[in-house]
Formats: sequence, structure tokens, C-alpha cells
Amino acid sequence: MSLNLLDWSIIAAYFMVLMGMGVVIGRTQKSEGDYFLGGRAVPSPAVALSIMATQCGSISIISAPAFVALREGGGLRWLQYEFAVPLAMVVLMLFFLPCFYRLSITTVYEYLERRFSYRVRWIMSALFQLSRGLATGVALYAVSIVTAVCFSLPLWSAIILTGVISTLYTMAGGIKAVIYTDALQIVVLWVSVFICVGFCIAAGGGWESFVNALKACDLTAVDFHHHGFGDGHTFSFWPMLLGGLFLYISYYGCDQSQMQRVLCTRSLEESNRSLFINGLLRFPLVLSYCLLGVSMMVFLSHNPDLKSAVPPDRYDYLIPLFIVRYLPHGIIGFIVTGIFAASMSSIDSAVNSLSAATIKDLLPPFPRLSRRISGSFVYYSRITTLVWGSVCTACAFLVGTISPTVIESINMIGSVFYGPVLATFALGIFTRTATGSGVIVGLGAGIALNLVLWIFFPAVSWLWWNLTGCGCTYGLGIVVSMLQKKVLCRDSSLVFDFSRGWYARLTCGTREHRRCVVLSIYFALIVGLSLAIGWW
Repeated sequence: MSLNLLDWSIIAAYFMVLMGMGVVIGRTQKSEGDYFLGGRAVPSPAVALSIMATQCGSISIISAPAFVALREGGGLRWLQYEFAVPLAMVVLMLFFLPCFYRLSITTVYEYLERRFSYRVRWIMSALFQLSRGLATGVALYAVSIVTAVCFSLPLWSAIILTGVISTLYTMAGGIKAVIYTDALQIVVLWVSVFICVGFCIAAGGGWESFVNALKACDLTAVDFHHHGFGDGHTFSFWPMLLGGLFLYISYYGCDQSQMQRVLCTRSLEESNRSLFINGLLRFPLVLSYCLLGVSMMVFLSHNPDLKSAVPPDRYDYLIPLFIVRYLPHGIIGFIVTGIFAASMSSIDSAVNSLSAATIKDLLPPFPRLSRRISGSFVYYSRITTLVWGSVCTACAFLVGTISPTVIESINMIGSVFYGPVLATFALGIFTRTATGSGVIVGLGAGIALNLVLWIFFPAVSWLWWNLTGCGCTYGLGIVVSMLQKKVLCRDSSLVFDFSRGWYARLTCGTREHRRCVVLSIYFALIVGLSLAIGWW
């Protein structure tokens, strides 16, 4: 089934709304603070929805159900990856965010210059741009699958078409436009998920038939029986909980694409609230994606022709093929538009942060160029965005064969870097004696260790890379720093004060205390719910 006039009308109307939002909001951006930080006046609920949309947007609605329905050893085990999110938000609210917010920085890598040296800032920013460029290529690849299926295009031409459209859309607005369009997209995507679930259940004979069919499905959500260290079981409880914890602390706290939005709020209190909301809503959102995957299990049992139409080891084609083959016109246009728009919104947020990192972190050694850019900041920021959009489009051609599902690809790429990056920031925040040379040596060793595990030890779960890279970087960073002349960091605003900070922030009755308690209880509840699903 191809798109008809009704579908195209919905797509055209929706994109006109999005472009209008980008243009209108973009007109208010006159300075660096407007373009990259939204004037520090963005409400916390919008920020929370935006950071949810970036990681749980189009990639998740395409790939998470495919993982559940088709991936060998998959099923509901992907839910374990969400257990660590509430705990990661607790760590960020207590330790990382207060340090970053009070420094009034644009990129998180500015902290590293103040704590260590400009060389550390430059290396970390360059590393972010490398890893985020590859990850954005994954996001572009994901939406290109939908483009190829819906428009009957070769995948390579769909990548180019989607990359061009995404880049042009990104140039229309800064971070404020990104945040508000992200918030709109996540609502549309969530509605789309339940529409698809409803059609799956109806096509399978109704609710009673659906429930009976579930008895034949593997609904195990928590796997305590394996450890992922050489046993080939990547998606078991401990690697997904512990590896996920380190990954999420690094992703939300040390990655410019996420922390840039958290710093767009009016106050530290608003930033904490945005992380708290994200910690509560992430699990229900991903649970709904997994519910769609379970629904697809039942649907495929009644429609084996759909399963045979999915290319081998390209499970991400499942949802796009289901949309265009089995949903009615109008609904097709709505869902396809939501996936497109969410992907482009995710891409524009990444490219906006890449542009910020390039201009703010890489150009200071060139004062003449920096002065020229400062005179027309928004104009040159958009030029940088165009360059990064082109680079990310090129990266999309490289990522399709990393793993059977895109959601695994993007997390595997991230897991090579997130642990060492987290350790670099932790050495600055939690120690007074770490040196710039120490953290650089540790960073290189941590990334090298993860690459060795990827290439030579494929039976080790890639989720453990977040711990191995972090441990190697932190430990070697401490050792190398001890071998150098001891220099204490005397700026108290750059290092966490354990003697007073911990007690002050966790005193009963404070907002931080209440939020930490709620998130800790929530962690226990979602683990219990996932266990109950498996027993049922």
C-alpha cells in the first residue's frame, strides 16, 4: 500500500506547522545565549519531554518493537535497560548538575578547562563530536528506513533525501525551537504507539484472543541467570542495570546534546525538575514501545507473510512495513509524519549541540576567527550546522551493519565512549589531585580497552564496556596523577565537597531529598513490575 492524497496532506500540514514553529522561534535568537541556551528561560516540562524525545523517539519506535518481536534473546529484556534511569537521575541531581549550573557554561566541556586545562576540554569536545556524529548518523539511518519503505526508494537515496531535509530544518531554529518541537513529537509518537497496538489487537481477533496468544510468547523481562561476561548473553540483568547506570549518568550528565538542554532552564531547581520528570516518564514510554513489540509477536503469528517480508538481519523494517501494509490511510500519514518529525527533531538537537561544541570549544585558539564569528554569531552557527548535517548524512552510510537493530547500534557506539567520558568528569568533580595529563592518559586507555573488547571479545556484553572503560580511565588517571607533582584544586566550585555537600543536599525535607526518595522507590517498583510481567 502506498501513501495517498490524504496521507500526503497530513504530512504537508504537519511539516508546515513544524517549520513555522522553527522560523517564528528562530527570529527571536539574536545572541549565543538565545541560540544555544534558549535565553535560559525554557520551562522544565518542555526540557524533560525534549530529552526523552531525543533518546526515545523515532529510533525507539522503529527498533525497540523489532527487538522485542524478532531479536533472538530479545523480548521484553530490553526493559532492564530502563531500570537504571531513575538512579542515574539521582546521581546527576546530587553531584553533576549543581557543579555545571553555577558556572554558567554553554558546553559541559568548559568545566574541564576550568578544572584541568584547555587541552582536556579540546580533546573531550572533539571526542563528543566524533561519537555524536556517528550516533546521529544512526538516527538518520533509522528514519531513512521508513522513508525507503513508505516512498519505495532505495535506502541510499532515502538517506540523502532525509539528511538534506533534516539539515535544512535544523538551520531554521536554535535550541528553543528544538526543545518545543521535540516536546510535540514525543506526544505524537506516544499516540502513534497506542494506535499501532490497537490495530494489532483488533487484527488478532480482539483482546481475549490477544491475551490467549500471549501465553505462547516469551514474556521474560528480567534475566538473573546470566552475567554477560563471556557467556554471550548481552541482555541480562546485571550488565543492563550496572552498564546502563554508567551509560545514563554519562549520557545525561556529560554529553553536550543532553546537558545543553538541561542548562536552558531558569534555575537549578527547574533543571532538577526536568531530570526528575524524565526519570519518572522514561519507563512508561519504553514500556509502551515494548508493548507494541509484544503485540507484533501476536500479529506475526497470524500474518507470517509480514515476517517473511522483513529482510534477514534487518529487523528495523518490521514497523515501517506494518504501517504501510496494514494501517488505513490517514493513520499512515499521521504515524509516518510523527516518525519523520521526531527523527528530524532528534537530529537537529544533536547537530545544534555539535555546532555549539565546534564554535565554543574548538575555536578559542584562533582569536581572529572567533572575533569574526562573534559579530554574526547566529549566521556562522547555522553554517556550522550545515557542515555537521552533511557529515552526519555521510555517517549514516557507515552504521547500518553494526548490529541487527539500530537501537543496539547507537548504544554500542555510545558504550565505547561513555564510560571513559564519565570517568574524566568524575576525576574532576570527586578528586582534588587529578591532573590534566592523568585524565588524558586514562581516557585513551579506557577507550582502547573498550575497542579491544569489541573486536576480540564479542562474547562480552557491550553494556559492560561502560564499566570497564570508566574503571580503567579513573584508575589509571589516579595513578598517573600521583606520579606527577601533587597539585590540589583550590577552587571549591569545581570539586564536590563531601564533608558538607552530601549532608546538605540530602537533609530530610529538602526537594532533593524528596525527589531522590521518590526515584529510589520508583526504581524498586519498575523492577518489581517487570518481574511480575515475566511470571504472568
